[in-house]
This record gives sequence, C-alpha cells and structure tokens, in this order.
Amino acid sequence: MRGFMLDIPLQNQNFKALFSNGVKFNVPKFQRDYAWDLEQWEELWEDILGLDKEEDYHYMGYIVLQQKSQDEFVIIDGQQRLVTLSIMILALMGKIQSLIDNKIDVLENKERLKLINNRYIGTISAVTLNVSNKLNLNRNNKRHFRELSTNLTSLRESRITKTNSLLNDAFDFFSEKINFQEIKELAELLEKVGNQLIFTKIIAEDNINAYKIFETLNARGMQLSNADLLKNYIFTVLDSDELLSNEQLNILDEDWAVIISQLGINDFSNFIRCHHNMQKELIPKHLLYNSIKKIANSPKAANEYFKSLKKYVSIYTDLVEGREEFCKRYGNSASDIKHYLDCFKLFDIKTPYSLLMSISLGKFSDEEFTLTLKYIYELSIRYNVICKLSPKEQDKKYNKIAIKIFNGEFKRASHIKNSEEFKNLYPSDKTFISAFTSFSLPSRRFSKQIRFLLAEIENILGRKTNFMYTNLEHICPYNVTKEWAEHFNNGDEVYQIYDKIANMVLLEKDDLKRASFIDKKKYYKESGFELAKKVSKYDEWDSFQFSAHQSWLAEQAVKTWRVDYE
Repeated sequence: MRGFMLDIPLQNQNFKALFSNGVKFNVPKFQRDYAWDLEQWEELWEDILGLDKEEDYHYMGYIVLQQKSQDEFVIIDGQQRLVTLSIMILALMGKIQSLIDNKIDVLENKERLKLINNRYIGTISAVTLNVSNKLNLNRNNKRHFRELSTNLTSLRESRITKTNSLLNDAFDFFSEKINFQEIKELAELLEKVGNQLIFTKIIAEDNINAYKIFETLNARGMQLSNADLLKNYIFTVLDSDELLSNEQLNILDEDWAVIISQLGINDFSNFIRCHHNMQKELIPKHLLYNSIKKIANSPKAANEYFKSLKKYVSIYTDLVEGREEFCKRYGNSASDIKHYLDCFKLFDIKTPYSLLMSISLGKFSDEEFTLTLKYIYELSIRYNVICKLSPKEQDKKYNKIAIKIFNGEFKRASHIKNSEEFKNLYPSDKTFISAFTSFSLPSRRFSKQIRFLLAEIENILGRKTNFMYTNLEHICPYNVTKEWAEHFNNGDEVYQIYDKIANMVLLEKDDLKRASFIDKKKYYKESGFELAKKVSKYDEWDSFQFSAHQSWLAEQAVKTWRVDYE
C-alpha cells in the first residue's frame, strides 16, 4: 500500500492512541456539518457490543489528516466517526457524573471523570470551567459541541439547527444505550471504545497531497468526500477577503449545499472534472485539485470559480439526467434531444458531457445544439457502443473541441463535425461493419440496450418504434431443441450466435419461445416489425443464413448511425 500512497506512511492506531499526547484535531470551519443519524449510531453501537473478547477489534477505516504542527492536525476525512465516538464518551461521562450527583464513590468517580476528560475530550479551564476541546468542530457545530462537553447533557435551545439537533440526539441515543449501573460495566465499555476500535491514520503534508490521497482511495472503492476537500480550499480563500462579511459567507455556504444536493456526493467529482475539462487542457485526475488551486488562487478568482460552478451545475445535471424540462426548451427538437441524452445514460457514456456543457448557455443556437448532439450520438454508437474504443482517447479529443467552443473558435455544429479531432474519432464504415458483425451483448442483462439498437434500425427502415414498448425475441432460442440443433451442427454453433444482435428481432409479445422456425416465420411476417419481416423471408435459419443476415443488418446499421461527410 505504501507504493501507491506516494510514500506516505500508514499507521494503525486505536481510538485511545489517536487522542493521546496532547493532540488536537480541527475540522475546517467550512467542512460539512455533523450529519450522522440513527442508522449510523445503531450500527456503530452494535459493532462495539459485538467486541466480546479483549483481543477482538473493529476496523473503523481510514482517517486522513493534514499536519499543521507537531500535535495539531486538520481532519480531511473522518469527522463523522470521530465526533460520534467523542459523543459516546461524553454520554459515558454523563453516567459517571450522575453517580457523583447521587453521592456514589464521589472522590473516585471525580478522578475517573477527570482522567477520561483529559484523555479523550480536552482540558477544563480553572476559571470558566469550560472545556477546551481536543476535537474542534466547524463553525456551525463548534460552540454546541463545546457546550455538550462542558455540561454533559444535551442542550435544548429554542432555535437549534438541524445539525446541532443531531449532536443532541446522538448524545441522548448513547445515554439511553449506556444504561449500566455499575462502574465496572462503564469501564469495560470505555476499554472497548478506546482499545478495540482501530483506525488507519494517513497524514498528508499539504492540500495537494491530501487530494491525491482522496483520488487514490476513491479509485480503490473507498469513497471519501472530495466535495469537502474542495469546499475547504475555496472557502478558505474566500474567507481571506476581509471585506466579505459572515452573512455573505453564510449565503455562499448555502449555495454550496445546493450544488451538493443537486449532484449528490458521488457525482461531484465527475461534475468538477467536466467543468474543468470544458475550458482547460485535460490533465490526469490526480492533478485536478492542483489545477483548481491555480485557477482559484485569490478571493476574486475563487469567487468567479464558485459562480461558474453554480452556473453550470444545473446544466450538467440536466444533461446527465436528460430532464424533460431541459429538453422542452428546444421546442420541436425536444424529443430528439431527450432521445440522444437518454442513449448516453442507457449505455453509461460519460465522455460527451464536458463538450456539451461548453455549447450550453447560448453559445450555439438551438438548431446547432441539436445538430451537435446528433453528431455526438452517432459517433457514440459507433465508437463507444459497437467498436468499444478507448474513452481516454475520446476524452482527449473532446477536450480540445470543448476548449475551442468555450473560447469561441467553434460556433457551429459543422465546425465540430469537420474538425480533425472529431474525424479522427469517427470509425470508418469498414471498421464499423467489422465490429458490428461480431457485436454481442448478454441479452438477459442488456435487453434494454439491445432493444434500443434494434429499434433505431427499425426506425430507419420505416417502422416507427419505441424500444420501451417492445420485447426481445431470439430467433434461435436459448434453450435449443433437437429440431433447432440440427440446423446448427447439433447445437455446437448456437453458443456462438445466440447473443449476437443478428439473432434477435423485436416483437410486441414474446410468446414464441422454442417454436420451430417455420412457425416463427408466420408470426414474424404478420408482426409489423421490419426486421422480423425480413427474417420471415428466409427459408431456413442456419449458420449460412445467419451470416448473410448479419451482413445485411450491418449495412443497415451503417445507414442508421452515420455522420454525412458528403
């Protein structure tokens, strides 16, 4: 693991060791608020109760920190877990305080309370008796958490925010669960939390290193919040502007929350990359954060960058989701635009979005936007779906086109179509036919995608077809009868063709199952679907006829998905 982490050392520590030796943890003041709720609390509590033996341990995952001084760290990822465990400790301390209040072993319990507080929570001022926390939360949670730490009871304020209400509810939840009457039971729980909960601590020296850690862990399926990291940087730069009031910062904070709510955490990174790549040269993912730092390197530049994110986030989500209200803005072209965008979503084609974002907001007329989308759709079916060529190469070419659009060099769909970048991506008819004749998809998993492709060919042949209202019929069935096997070398060749697109047609109902080809032909002829009627004209359905039909179908596909250069 050390190799992929840029030689950043990893260290496994239990919760007690993590909080030892006067360490302080700071949540950046603009990092997202405390957000865990009942589901996470219950899961954590059950995990702790399951630690029956002293040698048992529960792995709590990665904690990513940025070191500010010898004993001071900024929490990049891990806030929710550390806050929740600290609240559990506070609830346990509240139980000990109740023993003191009830005059039970007062001196011993006061000493226990002091030791626990110093180890996990912080120091108490001799003058104010307020706690100086080891764990300092963001600007919205800091005061409330400090009051919880001082009073050891949940705080019922008249105008409490949702996030601080969650802090209260977490404290009450653990207070209810820790219903032990004996100090021995409280001590055992404390030992489990302190000694048997294990974290992997990763320390980054700066923001750039922290971002690279995020990207690496995300690439390995360990989802961390890139949104938090980027927000911390942007708002730190904005906050350096002395003329920016707290009220203005609060408004920006609310705007950021709107961006996240539109995207969701998981799609945030894709949006940021698309936003970057529509206007700047394509760079490797691990250098993205560094590039953004150079773009948003002053309060004015950070504000402009933030405004641009707000402007484009709804466009990105409209494109990705193919939203009806977005498509309707294009009048008579709305159904075509919806169709193209739905295709990208259906086949999980992500490469066009930076280019499409660059032609939005009036850079192209409605007609030119629709025509551009049509060209990209036709290229996508050839390049991505049938030929299955490299999306990385496509990203590079689309990035160059997007920048030319963004800078005003390309102003029409024809500029894109005739560009060297687009032409270099566009598979020739010969390449496309070769790929199409060998094209197959597991039809039980990808029935919708296959129906889409066949419906598009039906439309070119003159039969208006919506793939959503069709069924997929295998000419030679999955479960081969003896009669069918005789046509395909006793069945051996069937396994090479039954998932080929040429062995399928569309029907309104899928009632034929393993019927003979003679019976199927009669049904196909009357079906109204052009591909089925074509198959009904064949005398047999064997290896020879399948190959002939496959070649014919490939010729129709060339006409269906074609950018006209004549």
